[in-house]
Amino acid sequence: MHTTKPRVLLRGCRFVVTMDDGRILEKVDILLEDGIIKEIAERIDEKDDVVVNCSDYVVMPGLVNCHTHAAMVLLRGYYDDAELHVWLNKMWEVESRLTPDIVYLASKLAILEMISTGTTAFVDMYFFPQATAKAAMEMGIRAYLGPPFIDIILDRKEVMKELESFIKQYEKHELIRPIVNVHSIYTCDEETLLAAGELSNRYDLLYHIHISETRKEVFECKKKHGVFPVEYLDRLGVLSERTLLVHLGWVTSWEIELIRERKAKVVHCPTSNMKLATAGFFPLKEMLAQGVAVGLGTDGPASNNSLDMFREMKTCVLLQRNNYWRTDVGAYDALLMATAEASKILGIRTGMIRRGHLADLVLLNSKSLRMMPLRKDNLVSNMVYSATGGNVVMTIVNGRIVYDRSRHEELLEEAIRISERLNNFIAKGH
Repeated sequence: MHTTKPRVLLRGCRFVVTMDDGRILEKVDILLEDGIIKEIAERIDEKDDVVVNCSDYVVMPGLVNCHTHAAMVLLRGYYDDAELHVWLNKMWEVESRLTPDIVYLASKLAILEMISTGTTAFVDMYFFPQATAKAAMEMGIRAYLGPPFIDIILDRKEVMKELESFIKQYEKHELIRPIVNVHSIYTCDEETLLAAGELSNRYDLLYHIHISETRKEVFECKKKHGVFPVEYLDRLGVLSERTLLVHLGWVTSWEIELIRERKAKVVHCPTSNMKLATAGFFPLKEMLAQGVAVGLGTDGPASNNSLDMFREMKTCVLLQRNNYWRTDVGAYDALLMATAEASKILGIRTGMIRRGHLADLVLLNSKSLRMMPLRKDNLVSNMVYSATGGNVVMTIVNGRIVYDRSRHEELLEEAIRISERLNNFIAKGH
């Protein structure tokens, strides 16, 4: 586990994309101390610092993956050509054999991918969250975790007991934050939805749920309860400022107003929605116009099949433009969703490069064919439309360097070893 936080001096940054009122700085130093951004100035005196020459680098806030199932990297490419409900059943067949050790290894592989592509925090919903927490602590990334409520697989009372234990263990941890994970309204009954809501209220935790993802879900909810899914959550009293709604491909205009009124947060997962053929359309423009906090997520690496948030930002913009036939949503909107807006959703002082904010930062190589020609006026566009996670040379979380391109081969060897063990696990099921 990472324990020390050395002073880190980012010297002579070529560009700094602050996400603070659109400001982009040039040729400045950034001092990181005790896990926060201590100073930003033209020249900062060196002490006993780790000094990083950033003359060729773009510095930006760390990316936040607001919705994923990290350990599903185990199932990347496993059953790619099926619609959601058929696909889910195939996933659950394999997941019925999961062990904490396999989830730990898979989570570690996923986190290696995340930190190497600029993600500094992720919101996760998966089995054996203790195993994912262990991997996250070892790798030094922020993780929002909790056991999932999913009645068709797990006993509600057992999940509640596990969650309360998880909360007590991690309530004051600097990297691991407990959340209430509820799979969906079609895998959980009303009693479970209410019990999860009570825990969310009691401990002031995010209530993280898939909602309005498919036509089938919406149709069955309307038929059974007489209302649409978001309305149903509101009727139960679990739609609040703590609620994190994921997908919303089949949401109505009046439900968006409900989301705004209750100050709930939402997450868009464009790649996964298209790949699983859930159709519908996430109304980002309307959400933004209503002032709803919107984050961006890759979803799991079995349904994306990538954890690269740079790719997700580009896909987000392109999908909106394709469906609207308009260019209202742009590169800066997507970058906001993955940084500053995401930090608001998580209630944490990251997402902007400003004195006093947590030092979760990403360094990109500006001397890359994907980024050239690079100027201040085209920087954000190039980051969103041209860059990929392959441009990342360093990832810093809480003031610690958790990924350095110079160690890439070493990390790759570890990833290969993990992959071999995961492949053996899959093979035993055939």
